[in-house]
Amino acid sequence: MKTIVLGDTHGRNIWKEIVFQEKADRVIFIGDYFDSFDIGPAEQMFNFREIIDFKEKGECEVILLIGNHDFHYYPGGETYSGYKAGAAPAIRQMLQENNHHLQMCYQLDNVLFTHAGIGHDWLTYQNKYESGPIADFVNDIWKYQPNRFMFYGIDQYGNTKTQTPIWIRPQALMAGNRDTFLKTDYIQVVGHTAVRKIDIKGKSTGSRYYFIDTFDTSGQFLVYENEEFRLGEYP
Repeated sequence: MKTIVLGDTHGRNIWKEIVFQEKADRVIFIGDYFDSFDIGPAEQMFNFREIIDFKEKGECEVILLIGNHDFHYYPGGETYSGYKAGAAPAIRQMLQENNHHLQMCYQLDNVLFTHAGIGHDWLTYQNKYESGPIADFVNDIWKYQPNRFMFYGIDQYGNTKTQTPIWIRPQALMAGNRDTFLKTDYIQVVGHTAVRKIDIKGKSTGSRYYFIDTFDTSGQFLVYENEEFRLGEYP
């Protein structure tokens, strides 16, 4: 079964060409559907509507994860860079109407997919995880305690080990998970932090992390098939 994983969208419609090109059985969007600096809010909302329509057609399995640039349009009062105040009520309504299509975490084999990554401190210290499917645990927190995903840390960029799965940065994620079961037992695929290229060979991460926020730099994406990762590129 062929799975493709797409980086932060931010209103771009490149995903349509990739989906057509790859004809995958499963498509995972890593989140951040909104807050572009060069695409207007109306076009961003239209693009999100097309993503929802793509999922609802059921031509393949579609997983829609939530990013920080989606989260801050939900009620709660927390806003980040790029927030479109004028369009916020309309975006909020779109997200709430389609909330049943969205989730915080997805697990496939021993691979965890979230927008920014699951840190050991956030998972076990703040939220008391002990055992069981991690994706179910994280998604239940989103359902019943969504405030647990608010920005949590002393570094304004998010580079803190206690940060949430929509905010933690790669350096803190890897450092915080060192010598824990999250490194030995799981592989994580995340977006959130822009990288020039996907390190498909895992030279810098030991093949335990794949950072895929590359739409703005190279158009690369990740392909997962037969329990192996490979690089996808468009065009």
